[in-house]
Amino acid sequence: MNMKFIVRLYISIYIAIAFSACAKPTVDVCFTPGGNCTSAIIHEIEQARTEILIQAYSLTSKPIADAVAKAREAGVSVEIIFDLSDDFARNSASYSSSFKGIPIYLDAQHAIADNNIIIVDKATVATGSFKFTEKAEGKNASNLLIIKSGSLVAAYAENWNQHKKHSVEYKKNGQYKDEKKEPGKKRKESQIGQ
Repeated sequence: MNMKFIVRLYISIYIAIAFSACAKPTVDVCFTPGGNCTSAIIHEIEQARTEILIQAYSLTSKPIADAVAKAREAGVSVEIIFDLSDDFARNSASYSSSFKGIPIYLDAQHAIADNNIIIVDKATVATGSFKFTEKAEGKNASNLLIIKSGSLVAAYAENWNQHKKHSVEYKKNGQYKDEKKEPGKKRKESQIGQ
């Protein structure tokens, strides 16, 4: 090979790496009603190539659930953590566990695990008061931030992993993988729904 070509190739690679490392964080915002936040979330899910981590009180929005299932079918690793404060969360887990091979975890460590986050490829986080439900788009007043910032997304991923450590895996039949860690036993009845 020509030495000039190799030098140019290395310089081009170095510039590309330097440019991507200096990319400025971006934040896009969406409000409901009327902001089409569901479509913004679906767009980010469709961009996933390796991993989607979801932490939510519930996930009953069929368009979002369908996008997650489609990503999983395309080979993207998907894991979901739900709150376990009432039957609504169990219904979300049961609904979502119908997705092929998606591990579902239930977090009963807290009075309410009310995070609403979707982390895509350790590069993007969608978060805010916007819930991943059917009613969120048209009936609720909420907000959604789509953040592309390596350090901020890393903090959300670390928090997600901390919650996964104390959550219990849900099996489709309504049982838990580790019966000794059944979520309901961690939380006092007086805490549920607060």
